[in-house]
Amino acid sequence: MVELSPSAIPGTTQIGVAGDVLNTAIYLRRSLPVNHSVSFVSLLGADQISEDMAKFIASQGLETDRLGQLPGFLPGAYAITTDSSGERSFHYWRENSAARQMFQRGDEDRFAVLDGLDVIYLSGITLAILPAATRCTLLERIKAFTQTGGKFVFDSNYRPNLWECAEVARKTVQSAWKICDIALPSVDDEMSLFEETTEAEVLDRFSSYQNCFGALKRGALGPFSINKNCAEVTFDRASDVVDTTAAGDGFNGGYLAAILRGSTQENALTKGHELACRIVMHKGAILPVNADRPNADGV
Repeated sequence: MVELSPSAIPGTTQIGVAGDVLNTAIYLRRSLPVNHSVSFVSLLGADQISEDMAKFIASQGLETDRLGQLPGFLPGAYAITTDSSGERSFHYWRENSAARQMFQRGDEDRFAVLDGLDVIYLSGITLAILPAATRCTLLERIKAFTQTGGKFVFDSNYRPNLWECAEVARKTVQSAWKICDIALPSVDDEMSLFEETTEAEVLDRFSSYQNCFGALKRGALGPFSINKNCAEVTFDRASDVVDTTAAGDGFNGGYLAAILRGSTQENALTKGHELACRIVMHKGAILPVNADRPNADGV
C-alpha cells in the first residue's frame, strides 16, 4: 500500500510503501540466509505509482513473479498518525484497490499463484478486504495446502473499520486459527475481537487449537509462547520508543525466520522481540538496510 505519514516539514506528508504483509515479508527476507526465497503475493494497478511500488518490493530482495498488475485499479493507501508515546492510528483508503480483486477470477486457476510454496503467511487485513465468498474459498484452499505438507502462518491483525462487523470478523479469524500451523496474534487484537479481558483467556482459547504453536505478542512486555513448552525468557525493552509502526510485523518476520531455520522456541521469541525493539527506535515501518540486523549472519 501507499503509506502516508507526517514529514519533518509541518503541513506536508511523506509518501512510502508499506503494509502488514509486505513489512513481514521484508523482515523475513532480511532475517533468512540467501538460499531462501520470499515471494510477495498481491495485485497492484498498472499506473506509475504501482510500477514504483513493484520496483521497491523487488529492491527489498522479494520475489515478484507472483505480484500481478490490474489495469483500471489503483493501489490502496493509508495514513498514519502517531501520538506522543509512539502509538499510531491508521486511516485507510482502499475500497477500490487492486488488492481487493485478488483471487476473484471465476475459474479454478485463480489460486494458482499459491502453487509451489512451502509456507503461506496470511494477515487478517488481507481477509478483511476480500469479499466473503472469496475469504471462505481461500481458507479452504489453504486448508488443503496444509493437508499436503504446507505450513500456514497467520496473524489476525484486527482492524475493525475494514470488516463488515465484529461477528463476521470473529467467525473468519476463528476459521483461520483452526487451520493454521504457526499463530502470531497480538494480545490487544485478540482481546478486542473475541471480547476477552485477560491474557489468560486468550491463551486458553489458543490451547483449544490443537495443531498450532506460536507467539502471543504483548508489546513491550515481550511475547508469550503459545502451545509450546518454553523456558522462561526475560525480554529487554526498547531504550527509546519513537514509532511502533510495523513492530508486530517485524516480530513476525524475525520469529518466523528463526523457526524456519530450526531454532528453539526461546531463541525464536528472543529474535523476534529484539528485531521489534530495533524497529520502534526508528521512524517508519521499514528500517534502513542492516539497521535491523545485529550481524551479517542475521538470525
